[in-house]
Amino acid sequence: MDTSVEQPLNKSTQISHNTGVDPRDANTPDNWVPRHPEMVRLTGKHPFNAEAPLSLLMEQGFITPNPLHYVRNHGPVPKLQWETHRLTVNGLVSKPLILSMDDIENLPYKEFPVTLTCAGNRRKEQNMIKQSKGFNWGAAATSCAIWKGVPLNHLLKLAGVIDEKTDKPRYVCFAGSDKLPNGFYGTSIPLEWAMNDANDVILAYGMNGEKLPPDHGFPLRAIIPGCIGGRMVKWLSSITVSDKESDSYYHYNDNRVLPPEYDMERATKEKIWYNPDYIINKLNINSAITSPAHNERISLSSFVSTKEYTIKGYAYTGGGQKITRVEVSLDYGKTWLLAKLTQPELEHPVVLKRGIFPIPRFWCWSFWSISIPLYSFIRCEEISVRAWDATHNTQPNTPTWNVLGMMNNCHFRVKVNTINQGKEFFLEFRHPTQPGNNPGGWMVKPEPPKTEKTVSNSSTSNNKDKRTFTTQQVEKHNNEKDCWIIIEKKVYDCTRFLKVHPGGLEAILINAGKDVTEEFNAIHSSKARARLDKFYIGDLSDNTQAKL
Repeated sequence: MDTSVEQPLNKSTQISHNTGVDPRDANTPDNWVPRHPEMVRLTGKHPFNAEAPLSLLMEQGFITPNPLHYVRNHGPVPKLQWETHRLTVNGLVSKPLILSMDDIENLPYKEFPVTLTCAGNRRKEQNMIKQSKGFNWGAAATSCAIWKGVPLNHLLKLAGVIDEKTDKPRYVCFAGSDKLPNGFYGTSIPLEWAMNDANDVILAYGMNGEKLPPDHGFPLRAIIPGCIGGRMVKWLSSITVSDKESDSYYHYNDNRVLPPEYDMERATKEKIWYNPDYIINKLNINSAITSPAHNERISLSSFVSTKEYTIKGYAYTGGGQKITRVEVSLDYGKTWLLAKLTQPELEHPVVLKRGIFPIPRFWCWSFWSISIPLYSFIRCEEISVRAWDATHNTQPNTPTWNVLGMMNNCHFRVKVNTINQGKEFFLEFRHPTQPGNNPGGWMVKPEPPKTEKTVSNSSTSNNKDKRTFTTQQVEKHNNEKDCWIIIEKKVYDCTRFLKVHPGGLEAILINAGKDVTEEFNAIHSSKARARLDKFYIGDLSDNTQAKL
């Protein structure tokens, strides 16, 4: 076992001391969780799903400070205490365990860097093709931290994993403490995977030399290197060894890549969620361009004084494979240039202290760069990148849409445009999208000009009786028996929809009586928008004489 002491992180670690409770969380269950104000929120105010601005993330270097590490939460953050939290280990074991956090912290531990990535990284690019069920991750749903925790196989051996002589597969099922509309969040991995020491699966209680922050699973979470973030259960409360996969709703209804011809209704009708061929475990290979940044400009006059420009980005892959090369094209993939590849993981003090293993494992992202003459951008309309790993696997040219918007890893493309501003000409770079509901990106279709709609006679007669409400009037309808919301200046009575809302009634109640335009648009499809008509009761008006 590793027994290394905490190592100093990069100089940006001090950013962790500049966070507090964000005012946007004031009226949510997360009104006690400290968060960095620059994190880009992707699902409105709550639940908290966020990524750092891409340029800011890259400025931090190899290790991401805790406050800037991307966050994926399905609901409120559980308010747990180190002193009272317990982990139960049961199922097909001979010596079931109930462990305190002090018990766990006193066991042998491993400590090493791991890059975590959400399976939805770069999802917004898929959503620009066709809206998926998922919200708009940009290209920063990936981060790297040093994790410290007890090896899972050590804990399972203490519990006496039963060595049955059978060909039937067994699984390690994880369950968290975050109670959600469809039960506790849970998932599972094969027992064989968990027991293999080379896979480095740990139950982490430390992150970058500190105890886990609330958003990252305090006091205990699973870390499964080379795997998607959705398998790394946070706020871990129980581990069950079973001959069946996790029965959690979220294990079967999330983190799967379905064939592109399936929508939600067909997938549910045909029960395709239970097809084991579509589950996602290991990450796929991916890369992105981070410099030039979105909307970055280069003055054409600088071509005289500046000879080169350095294009930069990140690359990662799953399963412990090594990124072996990254290539950049300036001519739509007709020719490719080999970029310089750096892998800080190999030189990090924590990794060096672990020593050399018989089979090398690569759990972290790599960085790449290539310096090109500025004149290379003349007549260049697009910069694209692709990575390769040790299996000679590379990224596809185009995305494959799927209903959950998962695993988008097509060539990352930045468009190059020449613009005129006064007497000066510039090269302007545009990324495919910007995260969340933020505008910008060459894949984003411009909004059509607003035109006055012709109103039919029947609609005109109905408008005579149309009710209007002030913000103050809507605010009074803020409970389970009387719940109104505002979306794009229209008022909806959602009271009778609360109990059948797929996201649970709490998701609506925390916003009762408020304008939820941002939250609704972030996570709802066109079908959900069409259903709103059933609950429409009037328009928002600032007229204090609005009808009661």
